Amino acid sequence: MLSTVTISSPDGETEAEFAPEANLVCCSLRVRGEELLDHGHGLEAYAERGKTMGIPLLHPWANRLSGRGYTVAGHTVSLPEPDGRYALDPNGLPIHGALPGLLRWSVEADSPTDRLAATLAWRSDELLELFPFEHELTMDVRVGPGELTIETVLHATGEQAVPVSFGFHPYLRLPGSSRRDWRVTLGATQRLVLDERMIPTGAREPLAVRSFVLGDASWDDGLNGLDDPPRFAVASDRLTATMTFERGFAYGQVYAPEGHDFICFEPMTAPTDALRTGRGLRAVAPGASFSAEFSLAVV
Repeated sequence: MLSTVTISSPDGETEAEFAPEANLVCCSLRVRGEELLDHGHGLEAYAERGKTMGIPLLHPWANRLSGRGYTVAGHTVSLPEPDGRYALDPNGLPIHGALPGLLRWSVEADSPTDRLAATLAWRSDELLELFPFEHELTMDVRVGPGELTIETVLHATGEQAVPVSFGFHPYLRLPGSSRRDWRVTLGATQRLVLDERMIPTGAREPLAVRSFVLGDASWDDGLNGLDDPPRFAVASDRLTATMTFERGFAYGQVYAPEGHDFICFEPMTAPTDALRTGRGLRAVAPGASFSAEFSLAVV
């Protein structure tokens, strides 16, 4: 049984629960007693098999790679056979980075009850074989009335620059309502053209519809040309959940598969497959840091 840590807003209205032994996934977010996150197959399945749920961090790559290897920053990496270190999508492509069970965070003690600070060191051989760039991640989480804010900082602790291609995958749900009636607003102007494997081709096209009723539509679209600030919202007659990419996230993804009562507004530091294509890929110089932050507000 994986242990969790819960933080809450000063008024007790908002509670967020995290699992440090499973990549610090936010496995529950409750506002006024109502659960705002989809639990998918559960925390154990997420940790052991990468079955995403809650609000998971995707690192060191967000979404898919178009092959089992990449060349970046002077390194050519051939990923080992899937041996419990990363998952594959239905096309056999590596997806969502390292499996969560490998990513165990150290939580800072004596933090305020409305805040969580934690650190992940990327220096073991089993992790460096997937991504040979020594670094450290820190996460600073804060909760307020109806609000959750997550800041992630990548520190390049080794002698090499570190490529940045992480992202998050929040599974949002609006209790007491059906997706058929959800009103969605997208804070982006462009859609990334994808091939049949859901890999960006490099082309972009205008995002023709930015506000719509979700209904039975299925979405799995990469987004660029983000608003300033980028805000993504889903609303029912009772609740509105708004994701704001505060800084550091230049790309997004909207994911709402047919038949599921959730929608994901995914903040991404780089587009899918950036480690292989180099498109939109940034790097952190040795000794430097990169920070990205998003917030989720529920009213």
